Amino acid sequence: MTDGVSYALRDAVALLTLDDAATLNAVTEARADALRAALDRAATEARAIVITGAGRAFSSGYRLPDADGEIDAGWFLERHGNPLMLALRDSPLPIVTAVRGAAAGFGCSLALMGDVIVASQSAYFLQAFRGVGLVPDGAAAFLLSRAIGRTRAMELMLLGERLPAARALEWGLVSRVVTDETLEAVALDLAGNFAAGPASLGLIRRAAWAALETDFAGQLEREVADQRAAGRTADFREGLAAFRAKRAPHFTGD
Repeated sequence: MTDGVSYALRDAVALLTLDDAATLNAVTEARADALRAALDRAATEARAIVITGAGRAFSSGYRLPDADGEIDAGWFLERHGNPLMLALRDSPLPIVTAVRGAAAGFGCSLALMGDVIVASQSAYFLQAFRGVGLVPDGAAAFLLSRAIGRTRAMELMLLGERLPAARALEWGLVSRVVTDETLEAVALDLAGNFAAGPASLGLIRRAAWAALETDFAGQLEREVADQRAAGRTADFREGLAAFRAKRAPHFTGD
């Protein structure tokens, strides 16, 4: 474990755990950097990623400094938080987030960076910023508005009320809701499915992120480039051979 982030390799899946249950896995500068380093490591030895939190919470968000008087509340974001969010967006590997208990503040944004978001029945999502006189960060306004629409995003951010897992599923914010006991197993099973998939899954996830900001013509241009890149992979050759032979493909991620 490094700075409250544990790393385990389960076959071809990297399991990244925010591991400071005493603070409900609060995010510090060191922890944000450690998580980014874990993402870099996973890219060299895994084919999919699961991010979760130890104990009864996913993450309580950024740990505010113990200081009197004026502080630079944007410093963490500029130096640590925003680079982490960009690294998550640009990951070459599919990401599953497994959320139990609180996903609050910056921790909520981390949870929403999953390509598939699995929530346990105890999970809830909280934009806690109004309670301390700050604004949503970790691209929360971007992520929420695109996932559930402006009006629901506004409600969460302006009221600062908990969004329980069941309603998050109803609103389309999470992919599925499972029991607390099966959360990790379900997340690892999904990530294992991705790990057994072709190299093109990384291109697919990046295309989906790009589609949030790209116009129609730009997306078509991106698909040309991505299709050419996918067509050069060994996985495409294997997939084509398997299709012709009417057998299941065996992808290697190459």
